[in-house]
Amino acid sequence: MLLLPIAHAQLPAGTTDTTQTQTQTDQDPLRTQASAALDQRDFPTALKLLTSLAAKNPNDAHLLYDLGFTQESLDQTSNAAETYRRAAAADPKYFEPHLSLGLLLARTGQHDAARAELLSATTLTPSTDPALKARAWRALARLDQTTRHSDASNELLEAMKISPETPDDIILSGELAEASGDLPAAEAAYRRLLSADPQSATATSALVHLLEREKKSDQAETLLTAALAKNPDDPALNAQLASLYDAQNQPEKAIPLIEKLHAANPGDATLTRLLAHLYSSNSQFDKAAPLYATLTTAYPNDPTLVTDRADALIHLKQFAEAESLLKRTLAEPSAFATKDDLGLAASHLAFAASANEDPATTLQALAIRDKVLPQSPSSLFLAATAYDKLHQVKQARDLYKQFLSVANNRFPDEEWQARHRLVTLDHMR
Repeated sequence: MLLLPIAHAQLPAGTTDTTQTQTQTDQDPLRTQASAALDQRDFPTALKLLTSLAAKNPNDAHLLYDLGFTQESLDQTSNAAETYRRAAAADPKYFEPHLSLGLLLARTGQHDAARAELLSATTLTPSTDPALKARAWRALARLDQTTRHSDASNELLEAMKISPETPDDIILSGELAEASGDLPAAEAAYRRLLSADPQSATATSALVHLLEREKKSDQAETLLTAALAKNPDDPALNAQLASLYDAQNQPEKAIPLIEKLHAANPGDATLTRLLAHLYSSNSQFDKAAPLYATLTTAYPNDPTLVTDRADALIHLKQFAEAESLLKRTLAEPSAFATKDDLGLAASHLAFAASANEDPATTLQALAIRDKVLPQSPSSLFLAATAYDKLHQVKQARDLYKQFLSVANNRFPDEEWQARHRLVTLDHMR
C-alpha cells in the first residue's frame, strides 16, 4: 500500500510506511506507477492513477488517504476533505486522515469541525512517526488559544511531552499568558526566546507589541531600533517601528520608514494605506490624496478608505469631489463596519456639502450622523448655517443658540458668525 507525507507541509515529511509488503504493488502495477508519481511529486499523474485505484478498492484506507493528499496538493480542498473522511471511515483507528483533515479544515476556517478531527487524532496512534501526535496537540492549541485559554495551555503541554519545545511553542505560551492577562509571564516567554535567538523577528515583534500594551513605549523603541540595526531592511520591524511612532503622534519619524518600504513594494495595499494615513497625520494631504485614490480604485467597496480619501480632499479644498464620493458611499450605510465609521463619513459629507454651498445635502448628512453620534458644537453649527441658507429662520435661530450654549469660546470665528447672524435673524421675525 502507499502511505505519503502529510499534506501541504502541514506536517514534516518522512512519514512513508517502509514496512509495507510488495504484495499489493506486485498485484497491481498501477500502485507502482502511483507511488513513483508521488515520489516525483507529479500530482496530476498520481491523481489519475489513484482515482482509478480507489474506484477498484473503495475501502482501502491508506489508498484513500494518498488520494486525499494528492487532491489537497492540487488545491482540490473539498474533494480532499471528503476523501480523508472516507479514509477515516474505512479504518477508524487510522491516525493520519484525522490529522490531515483537521489541518485542512482549520486552514479553511472550519474551526469547530477541525477541532473535532484533531481531538480524534490525539486519541489514536500514528502509523509511522509517533511525533506526529504532537502536531495534532499543537494545532489544537492554536485553534483554542482565542476562546479556550486553559485548554490551549494543556494541549501545548501535551505536545511538549511528545516532542521538544520549539520557538513557536514559546511564542504561543507567551500569547496565551498575554490573553489571560498574565503580562509578566508573557514578557518572560518572549524574552526567553530572544535570549536563545537574538535574531528572532517573531519574538521581537511579540515583545514590542506587549511593551506597547504595557505603556513601555521607550523600551519598545529601543528594542526595535536595536533589531533594525542588525536587520535594517526587515519589513515587519520597520512597519512596527513606524506604527509605534504613529501611536506616539510622531508621523514625521514614521514616514521615512514606510516610504522606503512602499518604494520597494508599491503594490502592497497595507503599506500604501499606512503611508497615506501617515501623510494625512502629518498634514501632507497632497501626498495622501493620490495614494487614497489608488486604494479606492482597487477597493471600491471599502467605505473607510473613501472617508479617508474624502478627508484629504476636504483639506485640499476639493469639496465637490469629496461630496460626490461620500454621497455614493453613504447611499449604503450598512457597508460601514461600525456606527462610528458611519458617523465620521456623514460628518465629512456635512462639512464638504456646506463648503460646497449645498445646504440640503448638509442636512441629509447630519440626519445620518445624528442617529449614530451625539450632537457636537460642529454639527450644531453646520445645521444652523444650512437652515440659514435655506431661509428657514426659526430652525436656524434655534440652532445658532444651541451652538453658542455649548461652544464655550472654543470656536471664536464660528461663535462670532453665530452672534452676527442671530442679530440679523432677530430682525426677520
